[in-house]
Amino acid sequence: MIDFHTHAPAWNSGGWLAGAAFAAADFLAFMDGAGIEQAVVLGHDGLFDPVPSANDDLAAFVAADPGRLHGFGTVQIRRPGAADEVERMLTVLGLRGLKIHPWLQGFSAHERALDDVCDTLRRHGGILLSHDGSPPYSTPAQIAALARRHPELPVVLGHGGLHDLWREALALTAETANLHLCLCGTPPYAARRILAEAPPGKVLFGTDAGLSDRPGQDYAVARVEEIAGWGITPAQRQAMLRDNPRRLLGGADDR
Repeated sequence: MIDFHTHAPAWNSGGWLAGAAFAAADFLAFMDGAGIEQAVVLGHDGLFDPVPSANDDLAAFVAADPGRLHGFGTVQIRRPGAADEVERMLTVLGLRGLKIHPWLQGFSAHERALDDVCDTLRRHGGILLSHDGSPPYSTPAQIAALARRHPELPVVLGHGGLHDLWREALALTAETANLHLCLCGTPPYAARRILAEAPPGKVLFGTDAGLSDRPGQDYAVARVEEIAGWGITPAQRQAMLRDNPRRLLGGADDR
């Protein structure tokens, strides 16, 4: 399986989301134990202080096994040079995409400052993943509006609307051609409904690993095990855990 929503450790920020410190070897061991072949790894420090060095740290982390770890850095979209940093992330650092968190980072997805950032991301074949499910700045509708402004850029709702906005996430994923949905923190009853009704090629899965108070990421292991109780079909499972993320990542080798 491919886990489309995990986090690097907090090296410098001490943000309130920070869990236990862990090395890349610890994270790869967690992946092996949970049956995760590959993972999208989102920066942590950059959400609280989006400076280029945070992307450097993330790139060094995923370089431990670039065939299995796909890094998504971040920028402060209002800062001069944000688009240039996105280009550096993808062309120099080898990262695969951009993570934005409008709620934590304090901006709206409607801001035009995002347009140059998204255009640069698209030109270099990147993916945009946004936190969603947290009003007022991170609703699925706001992220979907950004996706419609950039129809050639793959955009992922990082949490599938969470507990309150999953119906909105489902509806907008169905009607927005380049919008995808990651089941990460989405309640099981909502996950079953989404898998039954969403376009089958658009649903992903994520554990949110990396925020645990233990390097072993016990809660993320439990999220993987929880899938067995969702009552989904083998075809739905295959699409969500393997086919869809591989397609979005450009055919990454599924071990």
